Parts: sequence; C-alpha cells; structure tokens
Amino acid sequence: MDTVIHSAGYVAVVELDSMLLLTTLAGTLLSMLQDRRRRVWFVFVAMIPFVVMGCVFMFTHSQQILFIAPVYVLFLYVLFTVYMVFAVRSYSRWLNDNYADLENKKVWLSQTVTLVCLLAFILYTLVDIDSIIYLFFMHFTELLLFGLLLWRVETLPQLDSMSADEGYSQPSPVAVQGADVTEQRETPGATPPILQTTASPVNFEPVLIEQQLAEYCVATQLYLQHNLTLLQLAHAIGTNRSYLSQYFSRQGITYNIYINNLRINHFIRRYQEATRSGQQIVAQQLAQESGFRSYSTFARAFMSRTGQSVTAWMRDAEG
Repeated sequence: MDTVIHSAGYVAVVELDSMLLLTTLAGTLLSMLQDRRRRVWFVFVAMIPFVVMGCVFMFTHSQQILFIAPVYVLFLYVLFTVYMVFAVRSYSRWLNDNYADLENKKVWLSQTVTLVCLLAFILYTLVDIDSIIYLFFMHFTELLLFGLLLWRVETLPQLDSMSADEGYSQPSPVAVQGADVTEQRETPGATPPILQTTASPVNFEPVLIEQQLAEYCVATQLYLQHNLTLLQLAHAIGTNRSYLSQYFSRQGITYNIYINNLRINHFIRRYQEATRSGQQIVAQQLAQESGFRSYSTFARAFMSRTGQSVTAWMRDAEG
C-alpha cells in the first residue's frame, strides 16, 4: 500500500480528485446565492500550491509534503465553509428585503451539505485506513452529496439579482388602474411580469410612499399576487427599489414582513367573514387565496405575527 501511495499515478489521481471536489463544490454552492454574481477563479488559484506540492512529491517522495498537502486543502475547505456561513446569512437578509415568497429559495440545506462534504474530506485525507472498501464508500458518499446539490440547483427558483438599481421607469406588461389589477396566467418557473402603474413618480418621501402603498398596494390588494417582488411593487407605486427599501428599513421591517402581514390580515378578515356567514373553511385554500403559495410559509409567518399556530388561533377565534 505504501508503494501505491508513493506512485506518481496515485498522487496525480488524488490531486485531480481533490481539485475537482473543491472547485465543483464551491462553484455549485456559489451559484445558488443569487443576490450577486460570484466568481470561482479564486478557488482555482488557491489550489495552485496544492498542485505544486503534488508535483514536488512525485520527484522527492517527501513525507512532509504528504502531510502538508492534505492539511492545506483541509484549510481551504474550512476557509470556504466560514465564507459560506456569512454569505448565506447575507443572502437570507437579501431575500427578506426583496421577496415575499421564500419557500424553496433558502439555501441552508446547501450549507449543511458543505459541512458534510468537509467531514467526508477529513476522513478521506487524514484517517489512515488501508481498505479499498472504505475508499469506495467515501467516493460513493461524495456522489450522493453532489447528486443532492445538483438536485437543489435544479429545483431552486431563478431570481433576478437586482444588484444594480435603476431610477423609476414605466415598464410595460401589466397595468394597475385604481382597484383593477389585470390577472396574468403564470408560467411555471417564469418570473412574474413587472407591474405598471398610473401613479406619479415619487422620490424618497416616507409620507408619499406610505400613501402610494395604501393606494396602489393595499387598496388594490396587489399583495395577493404570488411571487410579488420588491422591484415590482416599487414600479407599481411609482418609485424605485432603493427608496422603497429605505422606507421599510426606517419602519424597522423588511419587505417580506410587510407583504406577509398584509396577507395575514387578509386571511383573518376572510376567515372572520366566512365564520359569520357559516361557510366551510379550509385553512390551506384560504391561505393560498391570501397570497401564500405555500402553506408552510404561511404557517411560519402566521406564528411569527400572532405568536400562535394557525390551528390554535382558529380554535380561539371559534370560541
């Protein structure tokens, strides 16, 4: 076994395996963070010392390099994992500031997979087990983890990064006229059309923005539209994303909280109306009618808003 480890072919395979593992893992995870475009070139640059150490080892068979190389790659894994923790937290804040429907947009599962991959690499490089079965098991585990990551990439909704803000403009497809909102048939996986409004453009004046929200979002029940984004709402009320984001920030809330509070209020009103008229109530259907695409998202938002589960609140309301 020691002869195999010292062979040039084995060293080349280990180098290739480690490089592909780290770069593929990094590139896949970074592509999930859609708040801004992130480059992967720095991962390749960081792997250059590892490749150099492998080449030196082929000629010198130095035991020091045999120890330093995996420790170096392990350091890169740890460094990247720490970076991902902060990047995912920043991405989550960005989601809350710009999107109301967050179901299947979070990427904490990817962070967990990163940590599992890190553990697998530690076992693969630092644990001295002379067993071909063990090596096959490690590679099989890697394939499963990458399969999970690729599935997550395919099922993660594509979002507009909105990294560069623009001034207010009058886009075209959907018109908001008073209380009439034109309904659009949604195409699965497609980005909802940006809304156009007859509202006059406004700068960052909190009172004016509040009035525009009341007229073009609350009164028209625009918040019931699934996948309504901050950018679309800004266009609908006659301002831009930066001003509207600043307004919510000064209120001590996020866009996500604002929209979901309106939807929960709508749910409560509709529930009370249905109760008074003796109609049969299905919470899941009523939640969807209130703008929530996912009942689990609604249940979490409802708990955060009221401090009660939906079931407990409905039971108290009936009593």
